[in-house]
Amino acid sequence: MTVFQAARRHAELGTDFFDPVAPADFPRLTLRHRDRRWAARLGLDGLNEAEWLAHFGRFEPLPGSLPEPLALRYHGHQFRSYNPDLGDGRGFLFGQCVDPVDGRLLDFGTKGSGKTPWSRGGDGRLTLKGGVREVLATEMLEALGVYTSKSFSLVETGEQLHRGDEPSPTRSSVLTRLSHSHIRIGTFQRLAYLEDTANLARLVDYAIANYYPELADADDKAVAFLEAVTKNVARLGAQWIAAGFVHGVLNTDNINVTGESFDYGPWRFLPAYDPDFTAAYFDETGLYAFGRQPDTLAWNLTRLAECLVPLSSIEALEPALNAVWPSFRAALPAAILRRLGLVPRDVETDGAFVTALFGFLGATRAPYEQFFFDWRGGALSAERAARSPSAEHYASEAFRPVADGLEAYHPTAEVNLDHPYFARTTPRTMLIDEVEAIWAPIAASDDWSLFESTLSEIAEMRQAYGIVP
Repeated sequence: MTVFQAARRHAELGTDFFDPVAPADFPRLTLRHRDRRWAARLGLDGLNEAEWLAHFGRFEPLPGSLPEPLALRYHGHQFRSYNPDLGDGRGFLFGQCVDPVDGRLLDFGTKGSGKTPWSRGGDGRLTLKGGVREVLATEMLEALGVYTSKSFSLVETGEQLHRGDEPSPTRSSVLTRLSHSHIRIGTFQRLAYLEDTANLARLVDYAIANYYPELADADDKAVAFLEAVTKNVARLGAQWIAAGFVHGVLNTDNINVTGESFDYGPWRFLPAYDPDFTAAYFDETGLYAFGRQPDTLAWNLTRLAECLVPLSSIEALEPALNAVWPSFRAALPAAILRRLGLVPRDVETDGAFVTALFGFLGATRAPYEQFFFDWRGGALSAERAARSPSAEHYASEAFRPVADGLEAYHPTAEVNLDHPYFARTTPRTMLIDEVEAIWAPIAASDDWSLFESTLSEIAEMRQAYGIVP
């Protein structure tokens, strides 16, 4: 039996980095979702429902972990306007543990757990619909090979919330997410803004010790840290593109130092390839559109580099920052070929194939996810693709360069085409109308059956693609 390995390392940074807070006292707790796979992995699968709600609804401390919740302090650029009044406004760091499988530090962070000193007039709550949407986002992204936080627990809290962007009053929830870090670019920005070089150095040391221990002996830790973060964030951008995902709000406080996707508000998946596709109705200029996400990540990383100048120098940091585009250009073909179950060839060939692929998808507007489903294994799936609803696209002249490329690649040993998932005609997708359809019976009659069956479908998809935590 796995034993829970508690940790409380963030508390060692001291109160310059957080504010101890109390969770909201919710009137009623109803468990709606828990990640049983990760609970088993961490040794928390033995909790009964009452114990689970005590920890992830009332936020009684996990044994040996943080004795009280910590609202983390940070700043950030929001749509490229600097805001020094941020911080955990409706969430906190509830606890930490060590993953017994790989030894990495994990955080339990919340969303909708009540007011903090950083709530800025908000109620500190999360709608139930928002919680459901985050569960769907994280489950789907993981199945598509994106490095994402996990929706560890979703509890309905019995309050009625008023929101201007959906029918009110609406039901409330509290989400607990599991991730490898809640330290953001905005955490560094706050210390740079305050000219607190001593704590800035402490934060770099903490991040290296807990997330990049291989850098412990680096001659210039700030440079080594920036280069590592840059490569991981560039990889995340490539994974989003390969998954056809638009995060929606890529502010610097939503980019963490492990390159792990998290905090899902107005996210969307693409119906068809469109670089201008946006997720947020309030993103009127398309700043965070699908095709601009890599540029935005590079812009955000430049802000991190600026913060690190007092610990190093511009001349030393610039080459580390400039690794972003070579890293992205290498990571994107790797992510695309991984989705297709194909063995990479060489940088030039793989890059040319991806260029041809996006040219085809842009010219034909073929359904995005359908293509990756149809051509899993490359030429091995030619007969499957010929029976696809998108078959007419594959018969077009625009597809010829892609077809030639697919013929030239070998499938991986893990291509797994005999999995029942690939016997389907269409893939599991998560477009906005599907999300609304999942929510509708919950809102109308508290019917969670479609939500549960959707998670089962995504689990089958995850298994088919060979995704392991």
